[in-house]
Amino acid sequence: MRVLINARNGSLGVEAGVIVGTSGSFDVVIDARDADVRPGLINPHDHLHRNHYGRLGKPPYRSSREWAGDIQQRYKRRIAQGRQRSRREALLAGAWKNLFAGVTTVVHHDAWEHDFERDFPIRIASVATADDVQSAGAIDTSRPYAIHCAEGVDEGASRDVAELESRGLLTARLLAVHAVGVDDQAVGKLRGIGAAVVWCPTSNMFMLDATAPDALLQSGVDVLLGSDSLLTGAGNLLDELRFARACGPLGDEALERAVGVGAAARLGLAAPTLEAGAPADLILITESIGEARSEDVQLVMVGGVPRVAAPDLAAPLAGVVTSGRMQTCRGVTRWTNVEAEGGIDETH
Repeated sequence: MRVLINARNGSLGVEAGVIVGTSGSFDVVIDARDADVRPGLINPHDHLHRNHYGRLGKPPYRSSREWAGDIQQRYKRRIAQGRQRSRREALLAGAWKNLFAGVTTVVHHDAWEHDFERDFPIRIASVATADDVQSAGAIDTSRPYAIHCAEGVDEGASRDVAELESRGLLTARLLAVHAVGVDDQAVGKLRGIGAAVVWCPTSNMFMLDATAPDALLQSGVDVLLGSDSLLTGAGNLLDELRFARACGPLGDEALERAVGVGAAARLGLAAPTLEAGAPADLILITESIGEARSEDVQLVMVGGVPRVAAPDLAAPLAGVVTSGRMQTCRGVTRWTNVEAEGGIDETH
């Protein structure tokens, strides 16, 4: 299938999963002169299988450990009901949440799943992960790895960076997720070693009523921006970007890097681009990344496969993608290519 996309900021072709030029004939022509075409976003932190539960907890808490212990008791029945959903359906709920927000690659902070290799609609970055410093086992530190770090405001959280150092896990490949409870000494260690931080402000504010300090975010460390799951996060990656922008420590350029070229570099991925020959992981979007909402995302392609499209763009796609149907995610209705079985979670 050859697809021509005419956008506000230019035109490009898609064929066999990659971006091509605009010469020749095309099976599908998508005219979206009120939207820009750009590379898809990268979400460096989510737990795909946990998005269907919705937010749980009665915050604020002193630490993620305290939060986890409380919800296991307080919401025992709700959690049990959520676990009845098949693993694939749970993973897909997280995938569609991200796709509707223009995310084409996501880090799943948990073990690799076989479903990711079976017609899964979004790219999963292969990154080793650990839920906390204490449970981190043997990790290959020659490749990027993500560890929940200092996810709290108690004394234990402030010791996490020193614990990482003592275990040989404080390296330039570290993606320190959250880093809320770091002190000045820890900031210096992270900066000095060249580690990166994955900032998830809405999740932090819900759980802890605090987030990573400006002293860290403005210290010169590479900052990536993740959505976290809907267990604690406010929504999708676009919601996170708007919240982070309102917080103020990072400007628009830094935030765009945090979900784009900066995230790709830190995750060991090819830089996102619209150059010919690059994978056709792209979106059409009507607003700037820092201001956009899901309703502003008009088209999402992953590897040249259209996955999400606004209703007015659905007609040309319906003729070549027989598995498409209209679905709603978090109040936004889109045509979706659901070759991967499993519907969208409309509740959250």
